[in-house]
Amino acid sequence: MLVPLDFPLWLRATHLVNFILIGLLIRSGWEIIASHPRLYWKNNCTPGSEWIRFTKDKVPTEVGAYTARDDQRSWSPLLVLPGNGKIAMGRAWHGLVTSLWVLNGAVYVTLLFATGEWHRIVPTSWSVFPQAWDSMRIYLGFGIPGIEHFTPYDSLQRLMYFFVVFVFAPFMMLTGPVMSPAVVGRFPWYPKLFGGRQAARSLHFLAMIFISFFIVVHVSLVFVVHPTVNLPQMAFGVRDEALFAQALTTVLFTILGVVLLWIALSYLTLIDLRRSQRVLWGATAPVRRLLLDRFSSHQAAAHTFTERDISPFHWVNTRTPAMEESAEWHQLRADDFRDFRLEVGGQTRDAVSYSLEQLRNEFHVREQITMHTCMQGWTGIAKWTGVRVRDLLDTVEPLEGARYVMFESFGKAQHMHDGRPVEPYYTVLPMDVAREEETILAWGMNGDAIPDMYGAPLRLRVESMHGYKMVKWVRSVSLIRDYHQVGDGQGGTREDSGYQHIDARI
Repeated sequence: MLVPLDFPLWLRATHLVNFILIGLLIRSGWEIIASHPRLYWKNNCTPGSEWIRFTKDKVPTEVGAYTARDDQRSWSPLLVLPGNGKIAMGRAWHGLVTSLWVLNGAVYVTLLFATGEWHRIVPTSWSVFPQAWDSMRIYLGFGIPGIEHFTPYDSLQRLMYFFVVFVFAPFMMLTGPVMSPAVVGRFPWYPKLFGGRQAARSLHFLAMIFISFFIVVHVSLVFVVHPTVNLPQMAFGVRDEALFAQALTTVLFTILGVVLLWIALSYLTLIDLRRSQRVLWGATAPVRRLLLDRFSSHQAAAHTFTERDISPFHWVNTRTPAMEESAEWHQLRADDFRDFRLEVGGQTRDAVSYSLEQLRNEFHVREQITMHTCMQGWTGIAKWTGVRVRDLLDTVEPLEGARYVMFESFGKAQHMHDGRPVEPYYTVLPMDVAREEETILAWGMNGDAIPDMYGAPLRLRVESMHGYKMVKWVRSVSLIRDYHQVGDGQGGTREDSGYQHIDARI
């Protein structure tokens, strides 16, 4: 039995919350795009293959002449969340708001069916299509269908709302996880459903453009299509044309308030980035622990990629250490790293060190073709050859309480949180991640010695995480008890100064 349709409080409340959250998702999404303002269909991300870009810069093919960091754009907090090139905070906002958006949507759909209001948007007759076409013709002729067609929506609205709720929203929820290296690493078949990781990113972007256009049209028509009837229903849940003026004022001030809230959250985030880092990433922790933290990469085991898939161009986001940063690295490089020794120690009963020759000859050689996923958005496929980190860890006896593994680089950070002189680049992995099968220290790339720009003599590969955990120019491996006691206590250089999170699975 159909119930009379009205505009109950729960319906109006979930619509308002959805309006707020969609705006935050769009604004934080543009912050993420600004970090790599190019979109592709293929995982290689070869310069010139992008189908759209939001920059005039062209990328030379010489590796290191133009880096992914050079490509990053800084947009105004008035336009994006939070703005000023703070991609980590944009990513944190996007993850947090996505969870809230899904929760709000679940409440809406549950109440929609529980209260019998579902038939306001779910078509129950094929006649909805010719009726929707008639409405479309009227709108295209700059007319407005008669009020008798709205029960409470006309057929065109019903089809559009059905599409948004039951097609668009699930599509966004399906393509979003493809951005996570943990998801694509654990389930290599999943991104293939959309044509690959970059295709999913492009489709996600196009869906965002659609919903942006839909919101603009939807909100505009509120003030055009029988506003004396619709606005009181939207604002107060009653059909009373005498309340039109109050409803108009309420809706206009609500929209203005939401826009001001969007902008205010950008500036509030930027006021204290360390506090924002703790609050935002902390708020995403329950979802990450529930859905992602048990995922490890199976790319190599599943033979996801072959040598035919190797990217002809592989982006980098940093350059080799300058002489003033590390004279030691340059001295070792001058002799082809023959005198280099990897130090393995820290919270262990004894420390050991290995030359490159020992690493190649005394340990099981691990070779894997995997996709590098950068949190900026680009990807690249390469064959990496090296030694499993867990094999190195097995050569030392850890002291009680050593729960993390720290990797230090010959290179240095680009800047520090508090403006102090830059310090050596490092990252920290939880012990279980360090011991994953596809976590290796690579000395080879695509069948040759690893090039300088990609991390010679050794480069960390952590295939279940984003690239900012994959330290280049590794000089030492140390077991530690607590990463909060190292650096600024966030778990790595990019976490300390770039406000990322130690759990780089998403």
